[in-house]
Amino acid sequence: MATPVLRVALAQIAASDDPAANAALVEEHLDRAAAAGARLIVFPEATMCRFGVPLGPVAEPLDGPWASRVAAAAARTGVHVVAGMFTPGSDGRVRNTLLFAAADGGRTGYDKIHLFDAFGFAESRTVEPGDRAVTVTVDRTTVGLSTCYDLRFPALYTALADAGAQVIVAPASWGDGPGKLDAFTTLACARALDSTTYVVAVDQARPDEAEPSKAPRGVGGSLAVGPDGAVLASAGDGPELVVVDLPIGRIEEVRATLPVLRNRRDFATG
Repeated sequence: MATPVLRVALAQIAASDDPAANAALVEEHLDRAAAAGARLIVFPEATMCRFGVPLGPVAEPLDGPWASRVAAAAARTGVHVVAGMFTPGSDGRVRNTLLFAAADGGRTGYDKIHLFDAFGFAESRTVEPGDRAVTVTVDRTTVGLSTCYDLRFPALYTALADAGAQVIVAPASWGDGPGKLDAFTTLACARALDSTTYVVAVDQARPDEAEPSKAPRGVGGSLAVGPDGAVLASAGDGPELVVVDLPIGRIEEVRATLPVLRNRRDFATG
């Protein structure tokens, strides 16, 4: 049985290029989330270190010092954590990894499958893609993991729903530009409708300074979307902690009237 209501904190932060300072931000927001009664806190992609700087020197395994510090904070506060970090790849590149640090001390990683080779940026130049969808458990709720550009690929979200996900998180460091914030919001809502799950998309705050490179640094606008596509809570463009309750039973209500997963059919082309 799923948890009747899952309280989730969306931690929209502005990560720097200093992993230690970013770990301190995680600890600070974990304390705030715990005080608000959250059971899960979601940080952006690249929480460990922002984009736009060399990532190889900061990459660490899931049992390295940075992830261990985050995991210790999760255990201390009793709040499950999802946060973006970078782990060593197998071919000299890094992996864009979501760390899931459970309140009981367990750790899992999801390596971003869809790399951001778009809008003049080539993430695949320095990042090795993952190839496996991942779900984790928060209390009795199944949570699917996705990252940023994954939002543009509906099949991952329906696959996670097929695997039992009731909530899908999407940490991001969304690239800025005309219409990009609208796209982030629209895609989060569309993926919730595709999968009839809750989608929790947490972006980096919009940076104060202009980004000289094409590196995606965030636009803000983090949001939680219901399985019917309705926006339940959202942030502005600056650093912000948003806490929202997700009634898990609402998923079955929506699926009873909008059974898109059940209505799918195989078809031929050509």
